[in-house]
Amino acid sequence: MQPRSFSRTALGVAIQRAAHQTLDDGAIFRDPFARAILGEEADALIASHATEENRQLRLFVAVRARFAEDSLAAAVTRNVRQAVVLGAGLDTFALRNPYADLTVFEVDHPASQEFKRDRLGAAGLQAPAMRFAPVDFETQQLSEGLQAAGFDHRRPAFFVWLGVVPYLTREAILATLDFLATLPDAELVLDYSEPLESYPPEARARVERLRERAAALGEPWLSHFSPEKLAGLLKARGFSEIDDLGPAEIGERYLGQPGRQRRAGPHVLRARKSP
Repeated sequence: MQPRSFSRTALGVAIQRAAHQTLDDGAIFRDPFARAILGEEADALIASHATEENRQLRLFVAVRARFAEDSLAAAVTRNVRQAVVLGAGLDTFALRNPYADLTVFEVDHPASQEFKRDRLGAAGLQAPAMRFAPVDFETQQLSEGLQAAGFDHRRPAFFVWLGVVPYLTREAILATLDFLATLPDAELVLDYSEPLESYPPEARARVERLRERAAALGEPWLSHFSPEKLAGLLKARGFSEIDDLGPAEIGERYLGQPGRQRRAGPHVLRARKSP
């Protein structure tokens, strides 16, 4: 992300979530605030993303949000009462939070949080149980930003880290995982992409266009992982319970596409430390 600028890719994700409500009738993931947070430009922004090429990305954005919030719901049944959205962008979970005693911490670059505050104010939206924790992942300590916002390091917490990992350096990613490993009963949902060379030829060109688009916005992709490599990094930090959904598993679980062959692509993953 460019210094002193809100994240353009985060805005793109918000548009995809809103487009899913309009173009797909929220079939995978319902978000009644997705359109409102885009403001008066919502219709035009959604129309600009209503292309066939955008459809796969739009569905993946919906799937990962559904997977994350379903996983959080299960964590709440285990008395987890702290949720942290890392790189929150224009995420609306705090507005939809159905759990009266669940505190939601939103961590993001200060410029992105300022942009979100403006959007919330313009739409007349409030989230009483949300706490902002401004952090630049590349230069600041996540633990310090959360502590300043009132996060309790002694209590279990659930972390949502979507649409962020590819844009961070390996060092920043590992530093975040190291911090989560120090917390009791920590659980995490993140998404990641396999290396471009692992993609089948018919998908590689499309993914390359996405990468070029992100780079043109000043937010280049920096990190990719093979499933085996990422699982190893997580297990080395005590995350022994791992549920990793690649394109085949996503297709079967959420898109009504059973029997798909395993292939490279975007993944969404849940990992939990052994209690």
